[in-house]
Amino acid sequence: MQLRYRHMLVWVVVLLVWTSLSHAAQTIRIGIGHQSFCTDTYTGGLVVKGRNLLEKYLPKDGKYAGVQYDIVWEDYTSGPPITNQMLAGKLDIGVMGDYPLLVNGARFQETKSLRSVLVAITGYNRNGSGNSIVVPSSSDVYSFEGLKGKRVSVPFGSAAHGMLLKALIDRGLGQDYFTIINQAPPVGATSIQEKKIDAHADFCPWGELLEFKGWGRKVFDGSETNIPYLHGVVVRKDFAETYPEIVVAYLKAVLEASEWVTQHPQEAAKAMQEWATIQKEVMYLYFGPGGFLTLDPSMKPQWIETLKYDVTVLQKMDIIKQMDVDAWLNDTYLQQAYKETGRDYAQQLAVIGEGTSPVTGTDALTGRPVTEPRLAGEIWTADDTILTYGSPVSLLRGLRTLEQQGKGINAAYIFDHASGLKAFANHAFYVTTTPGSGAPSSLLPFTKKTDAEAFVAQHGGKVLQLDDAKQAAAL
Repeated sequence: MQLRYRHMLVWVVVLLVWTSLSHAAQTIRIGIGHQSFCTDTYTGGLVVKGRNLLEKYLPKDGKYAGVQYDIVWEDYTSGPPITNQMLAGKLDIGVMGDYPLLVNGARFQETKSLRSVLVAITGYNRNGSGNSIVVPSSSDVYSFEGLKGKRVSVPFGSAAHGMLLKALIDRGLGQDYFTIINQAPPVGATSIQEKKIDAHADFCPWGELLEFKGWGRKVFDGSETNIPYLHGVVVRKDFAETYPEIVVAYLKAVLEASEWVTQHPQEAAKAMQEWATIQKEVMYLYFGPGGFLTLDPSMKPQWIETLKYDVTVLQKMDIIKQMDVDAWLNDTYLQQAYKETGRDYAQQLAVIGEGTSPVTGTDALTGRPVTEPRLAGEIWTADDTILTYGSPVSLLRGLRTLEQQGKGINAAYIFDHASGLKAFANHAFYVTTTPGSGAPSSLLPFTKKTDAEAFVAQHGGKVLQLDDAKQAAAL
């Protein structure tokens, strides 16, 4: 009997050792496709990666005790390649814009068994800004209509491609209105710089990046389509069902990334410049006070309706055949992430943001508090200080004063009077307003020359460029 018990004990020990070794040796690969050249995806990709937030939240107990994680980040210039890699089983999670998200869902639904699910939004602009069409800075084109018969490039299958199609549909035009060429963002940017193309349509932040570099000028903004611009996260359904705790952990990381960027925009802009090699001044245009983006992962009913409308655009242009949006949506993982981090998901669903937090503070020139955020402006100086101004006149005077003092300026920001969008002050057109016009300021900035001219035609005044506007502000 004693020998029998001894054998049993040996087998128990062997079994325990084998179980322990096999459990400890388990490695879970997590493949994530992101875009370091698309600002709206950063809180689902670049920031999570750069701040090691996924590692912070990955489960380490229960069935995950002793598990090793192999996190693989793959960087792409647009959404369609991410979808291809997800279909091939090489990526589990993808971050991309609205139209690519829908194409992702549709492509998966075309298969017999594979499916993807939309689990969160990363960022949005409720009016559709983020996408834009840019022409070379020396171009004589100043409007969408001026592109008739021109050569326009765009990354095929991207959110910007969707914007381009929507703009054509709104005007009752076909795709033969201009010649559309497929170019990835870096190629399109080079084509604009070298004037090899008449215009380039792209997603955030390429339009503003081309302006900042002095290569291009916006002639169309996505807000003119009047359809919200969204980015979000899709996950392979089989991965989500096998590892729901990992999906929840990833979404906790997205939540923390969103809050960090919103609360520390200047620090975040500088960090993202290191991670993405896009200038911090361009990043700040998106993430700073009054910036383009609202960073909010919640899947609001309004965004679901937007996505359903976007499906009809893709169908009209024969990009996809069918898409069951309702079957594709799944915010249960996000709800769990909110719950486990003490946040109120239902409350967040009811909040629609107007971009990042508004410009506040005290005018650096007058000492008065900022009372109208959309009339305010900012100057980022070379000594890394951001100065606030309460009006376009005050900002232009501030620019003139800093220049006279020989102080370096990284960037200056104003808000376009027509759209309310934050923009670079040096690329704006300024209108001197006339008494009795009811204008809120004696100088108003416009990002598009056609908008400035339309204001003058209706209210009077004169269109000025930056140098003349600075002289007018000094009077």
